[in-house]
Amino acid sequence: VSLDKARRLLWPIKQKYGQKISWADLFILAGNVALENSGFRTFGFGAGREDVWEPDLDVNWGDEKAWLTHRHPEALAKAPLGATEMGLIYVNPEGPDHSGEPLSAAAAIRATFGNMGMNDEETVALIAGGHTLGKTHGAAAASHVGADPEAAPIEAQGVGGATSYGSGGGAEAITSGREGGWTQTPTQWSNYFFENLFKYEWVQTRSPAGAIQFEAVDAPDIIPDPFDPSKKRKPTMLVTDLTLRFDPEFEKISRRFLNDPQAFNEAFARAWFKLTHRDMGPKARYIGPEVPKEDLIWQDPLPQPLYQPTQEDIITLKAAIAASGLSISEMVSVAWASASTFRGGDKRGGANGARLALAPQRDWDVNAVAARVLPVLEEIQKTTNKASLADIIVLAGVVGIEQAAAAAGVSISVPFAPGRVDARQDQTDIEMFSLLEPIADGFRNYRARLDVSTTESLLIDKAQQLTLTAPEMTVLVGGMRVLGTNFDGSQNGVFTDRPGVLSTDFFANLLDMRYEWKPTDDANELFEGRDRLTGEVKYTATRADLVFGSNSVLRALAEVYACSDAHEKFVKDFVAAWVKVMNLDRFDLL
Repeated sequence: VSLDKARRLLWPIKQKYGQKISWADLFILAGNVALENSGFRTFGFGAGREDVWEPDLDVNWGDEKAWLTHRHPEALAKAPLGATEMGLIYVNPEGPDHSGEPLSAAAAIRATFGNMGMNDEETVALIAGGHTLGKTHGAAAASHVGADPEAAPIEAQGVGGATSYGSGGGAEAITSGREGGWTQTPTQWSNYFFENLFKYEWVQTRSPAGAIQFEAVDAPDIIPDPFDPSKKRKPTMLVTDLTLRFDPEFEKISRRFLNDPQAFNEAFARAWFKLTHRDMGPKARYIGPEVPKEDLIWQDPLPQPLYQPTQEDIITLKAAIAASGLSISEMVSVAWASASTFRGGDKRGGANGARLALAPQRDWDVNAVAARVLPVLEEIQKTTNKASLADIIVLAGVVGIEQAAAAAGVSISVPFAPGRVDARQDQTDIEMFSLLEPIADGFRNYRARLDVSTTESLLIDKAQQLTLTAPEMTVLVGGMRVLGTNFDGSQNGVFTDRPGVLSTDFFANLLDMRYEWKPTDDANELFEGRDRLTGEVKYTATRADLVFGSNSVLRALAEVYACSDAHEKFVKDFVAAWVKVMNLDRFDLL
């Protein structure tokens, strides 16, 4: 609420500087400037965010149909969503489902802040820091508030929330519905939030808008009225503010910050920087003079390169990999396992760093191939000493694909850009990297759980995380199936009599009307394709395979590659899409 108005206030700055700063950078910079104007010392600022010019249509907002529907923390654990109630940014400030109970809010707070990668200390610092400044606005009932910006009349020009209560601004403003202030100096940084939190006794009350909040019953009127200097009020707190006092673990942190304001300042500065830079990826992507020099573990830091492989080195390494005894399936599978952790949303994961060889990735069920293949590649790395393990893993995929293409009668050189480095275990946050473990990876016919969406939807979600288009997803799945890269070595989707050959057999046989498909399990996850004439079972498949014949868009793409003259195009398209995935985290190549 009111962010439409905040954006209007920033428009003259954006208009003046135009393409010199993105809206995304300007929003965050404005937050830093506000903190600095209050007397707070921020940790730093990195520019480099890009603007998106159309809304995301692929965001999973949850299954709720009603606005402000409460989500249980257990439900959030199954499908981690950003907010604990549909339509809110984080948690309900009145407690779960408007309970008004501070203790009951602890689980919801941990769930939603945990999904942002925040621990308890960072969570306390962010809540308290955000409520050290400003006030809440709830002068009257929400029924006075008009339509949101998108639903407002055309003459409102994108400004929503017009109210029928007084002027609608200042002392008569209605935004969150809560009303009051936390600290004695709402425009100056202080430690008053914690001082007031622990000094006074709090009683539940309601704002003029009817929202549940707490008021310090034994406090004098010490909170300045921002619109009338002659007036002062009692301090108020949100239900979720009091969680920081009454939850045992949050309370320990809050008392430490109460007694050590500098520790609070440092914790908030770092947590604010993390919150506002978490989705930017490695520090190498940051721009500007205020980028902190310190490497932070949540940035997934990487060491400086130790190797600069020459073209001769690459030839030597490819020969060593080819002579290692690894199969095409193993070489391609290990490269995919390394690179496919990349997420376009926050630029985490990818092949750079060779974290496939580290905990927790080396122990994921989906990466079972790593236990067989990595020791071989590590020996090559140690013996030749010409490249990082990260480069050698990707190079193994190059060797496998070139061999598979040659077996199909197509000579092609798979582009390879050396320069990756190997991360250390102490540069890898095991808990945070555990969040990259896939629920499903349809490219490898992997699915860990059946209680989250459909298999085909999860395949598309994985492709979206990898920034792949529908044609790129299609050609990669078709190629990987005939190369036998299923995570468990199963034959599901391997619609070919010559596995290891980079052929178009997956598409040709999937679209062959000779075969009739029927489910073989109650969940309709596994299928068998029988010859309509003989009744013989020819192939088995998953939903991630059959979707390329059932979905009209994907079937049209599959038909392109199933044509008799599409073989060379298929190989070239597969290589192009493959190289894209291998280089998704190579920001140094941009």
